Amino acid sequence: MMTPLPRAGRPPRPASASAGRTTLAAAAIVATATVSLGACTTNSTAGAVDAPIVTSFYPLQFATQQVVGDTAKVTALTRPGAEPHDLELAPQDIGGMTKARLVVYADGFQPAVDEAVGLVDAAKVLDVADAAKLVPASGDEDQHEGESAEEHDDHAGHGHGTDDPHFWLDPSRYAAVAEAISARLSKDDPSRASTYARNTAAFVEKLSQLDDEMRVGLAQCRTTELVTSHGAFAYLAARYGFHQQGITGLSPEAEPSATALKAVSDLVSSAGVTTIYQETLVEPHFAQTVAQSTGAKVATLDPIEGITSATRGSDYFEIMRSNLVTLREGQGCS
Repeated sequence: MMTPLPRAGRPPRPASASAGRTTLAAAAIVATATVSLGACTTNSTAGAVDAPIVTSFYPLQFATQQVVGDTAKVTALTRPGAEPHDLELAPQDIGGMTKARLVVYADGFQPAVDEAVGLVDAAKVLDVADAAKLVPASGDEDQHEGESAEEHDDHAGHGHGTDDPHFWLDPSRYAAVAEAISARLSKDDPSRASTYARNTAAFVEKLSQLDDEMRVGLAQCRTTELVTSHGAFAYLAARYGFHQQGITGLSPEAEPSATALKAVSDLVSSAGVTTIYQETLVEPHFAQTVAQSTGAKVATLDPIEGITSATRGSDYFEIMRSNLVTLREGQGCS
């Protein structure tokens, strides 16, 4: 089992989170009423154990479902096809969180969820950020030369705090998160601890096999510069010997400055990059712009933040293996 590293203090919430406070305040009223009405069932141990588990978005839903198997219902606050960074919660979502057996989320990824967990009993919340060993997002400072302070913040990932939240694209970090979820569920529900442990061991073994496939498949690649629509792939890049260059930084909604676009284009030309990676839930305009200006082609690399009709695979493992095929072709791997 991986030992979590100490994590820096919780980063300040972005200004955009304040826009939802009125809705959250109203939702708090709904949530309080819901808890009062449901007290007769949720006060019992059996009722609490059988209540649904609420997760913030697909990777956490998938990992939690692998741990619990068919012993519990697991839902996600982010609907299929929605961009998780921009999630807005309805009052019924808040009500569902307050009634949940456990709310699983990663602090710093979705401002609306960060705000909403304050309305939930702290004893029923699990933040997996520490288990994921999140590290501060980084970028090349020369890329930001000539930008204003506001442009620099947007390109670096304004709206996400300081930590890169995309841990699930590194199978080893994802395994550590699954183990943390299993440990918490086993503590809350010791009668099923052996089931959780068995399911988790099977899931971690599958992740280890995937990790081996990725290592072998990406061991010998002509190009190690990985140019992507936004900076979601730093953990994957670090795990398999690449250097990620996100066109828009951590925030997929940010617009890069002309200086930043030129820096990326210059890198593509100087490093012999032949493929720019767009994503399933992100507008491809900037990836296409860089590709057209450099003669590179565009391919789709899925950050697995949500599954859509365009997703190449029905679950995490299928999508990661599809990404492996894409990367081997785009990076010229033998």
